[in-house]
Amino acid sequence: MPDAGESTTDRREELAACRKDIAGADSKNDLVGAINRALGISPPVGDPGVLNDLGVTYQKKADDAEKIHDDVKAVGTKGLPSVWVGQTGAQASEVVAAAYRDADQMAIAFRAVGNQLIRLSGALESARSEDSGGRGQLREALTILGAEDGFFDDMIEKDEEEAERLRARSIADNGAQRMHQAAEAADDAARAAARELNKYASEARAGRLGTDEISAADRLVLADTAVPGGPQEWNELLTATDLERSGKRMESMNAKDRAEFERMLSEAKSPQERAYLMKALAAGYGMDELGEFRDKIHGKDPAWLQRHLTPVVTQGDSMKNEGLNPDGANTNYDEVTFNGNKWSQDGNTCVPSSTVNARAMVDPIYALELTGGPSGQEDDPAAFRERLTAEQERVHEEGDGNYEYHFPWGRSPSGMDNDGKTTIVNEEISPHTGSSYEFQETRSADARRDVLPDIERAVAEGKPVPIGVEGHPDGDRVGHAMMIVGQEGDMLQVYNPWGRTTWISEDDFINGRMGKASDNRMPDAYAVHLPAD
Repeated sequence: MPDAGESTTDRREELAACRKDIAGADSKNDLVGAINRALGISPPVGDPGVLNDLGVTYQKKADDAEKIHDDVKAVGTKGLPSVWVGQTGAQASEVVAAAYRDADQMAIAFRAVGNQLIRLSGALESARSEDSGGRGQLREALTILGAEDGFFDDMIEKDEEEAERLRARSIADNGAQRMHQAAEAADDAARAAARELNKYASEARAGRLGTDEISAADRLVLADTAVPGGPQEWNELLTATDLERSGKRMESMNAKDRAEFERMLSEAKSPQERAYLMKALAAGYGMDELGEFRDKIHGKDPAWLQRHLTPVVTQGDSMKNEGLNPDGANTNYDEVTFNGNKWSQDGNTCVPSSTVNARAMVDPIYALELTGGPSGQEDDPAAFRERLTAEQERVHEEGDGNYEYHFPWGRSPSGMDNDGKTTIVNEEISPHTGSSYEFQETRSADARRDVLPDIERAVAEGKPVPIGVEGHPDGDRVGHAMMIVGQEGDMLQVYNPWGRTTWISEDDFINGRMGKASDNRMPDAYAVHLPAD
């Protein structure tokens, strides 16, 4: 809850510096100056009472949503005629199932948001009290010290003056510690609240499909559709960004194109087929490309569609903590494969390989080109591997990547700098999400803590976030590129272009334990590329 121009992270950083200055002050004037700097930092701001009232209101809304959930369940159990179809072919049973789940998720969201606001209220009230107590101790220390000494007075310190200074410094040190702890508590609470509120805002998904060209019932079904292979809430096919972009694109179509696209939707054989058409529309394709894509996927079952169009499927047990391998990597991870062949880098192409996979996650037409070949019908893992390797090499060239030369046998890719990475993520991913990427260094725990809300907001909206990790085993730098592709609670899902995803905690990201997503040679997340709009 920062003042304008001052974030909660700024406050905790500034108080940490003041604590250090107070503890190290070896003269009266230095100590007075450090204390006044600490007192000049604003206390945690916000109204705990207002936050608590909002939390209680959301909890009451959760009670209302639970009643709606029960009413929808009763409708679903009465038996519905399968002959009723909606505007895009969503049968009544699909609509009721989506409404049932939506009401359930709405109740969960209202309850979680209410609880989060009440927790934030309590944390803020406690932090303000602790900050006030610390300020009282700083003022007490100033009273002991009195006014700053003049130039000559400060040159000689009598024994009794030294004793008073040390007593004042001890009191001030304790007060600054209390203020810093209060700032940390307020920052952590605000960050947790922002994370959860961003998450639930992004999950209010049906409303993001802002077009009257699709009925409310059909919007509900599209937003609810998931790929098979894992829990529905972790594998919803259309992200918040997909829904918003596809709705805007439908609104901007001319009447002829809109009618043709609506026909494609209405003739789809499954909710997944309809959702993939919407995802392709969101990715920015025109009617000719959409028509070709529709012909390639029409009538395919959901498992085929997932295998060819969605590289990453999150398993139900993927967050289970099963410990670490000897190299420091998480034991528990999900492999990212097509018919048993990994979506993995070939050679030293971690930057283009993570970018290729991220584009495939947001662009189903591109994914099908890699998995299904020119016809879109192939299921050959070896042919997929050839196409994937060729695409990684193309993107490596696009980013002006480095090479190692092996005379007389040719050359092989050898990494890419951050300028090249910025180029390729903006060439390959941005056109399909609508957000350009900007490079940001995160070489300290505070910098990583500060950037976390932006990362989590981006992935909650369906925009993968590239990260760079590094380490210096034996004194030599080792670097790697990965991609944050999901977030649940305080956990981040990381795609490693070695062909797998795993989960790390926010604390792991902040405090140099990124080796869990790769290995212990590369513990530090030194940079991210954030969607800028």
